[in-house]
Amino acid sequence: MTDKKTAVKNKSSQSGIKKESLDEIISRYAGKPGGLLGILEEAQELNRHKYLKRGQLEYIACKTGIPLSRIYNIITFYAFFNLKPQGEHSIIVCRGTACHTRGSKNLLDFLINLFGFKENDFSRDGKLSLTTKDNKFTIKTVACFGQCALAPVVEIDGNIYGRMTTEKIRKVIKKISHRGKK
Repeated sequence: MTDKKTAVKNKSSQSGIKKESLDEIISRYAGKPGGLLGILEEAQELNRHKYLKRGQLEYIACKTGIPLSRIYNIITFYAFFNLKPQGEHSIIVCRGTACHTRGSKNLLDFLINLFGFKENDFSRDGKLSLTTKDNKFTIKTVACFGQCALAPVVEIDGNIYGRMTTEKIRKVIKKISHRGKK
């Protein structure tokens, strides 16, 4: 084994990544077109907060022979990959033209204020992805859901809500926040 592979192996075992699970995922996609996307998608799901850890990425690079820089290029291109922990609940606000003209900016501002985010919490790359400190909620934006007739549109935990208002969002958040509490 080369020094680089030994270092990745040692680092991976210390960083708490699930090597056996990654090995299984990598073997399923070996030699398949677009296999790296499948590997990354499943690797992200291995983490409770649905993000890709650096140790995972180094391990995948080592095992597949794909340069780490190429893997990062892919992760940063596709919006569904995360490099930071995500909340248990996701709220995605559409920022397309129809949604914007029908108030999605107000919905986004409402959520940002509701969860107490500050301006310095915002990414400088223009992408919005904010997670509460308790990892309960992540707020993101998307360019367009393609549901313009229902504008403004918000996706909460995979469910699409059309003609959304701040009061409707408040009710949905209250409902999912109390789910499981009895």
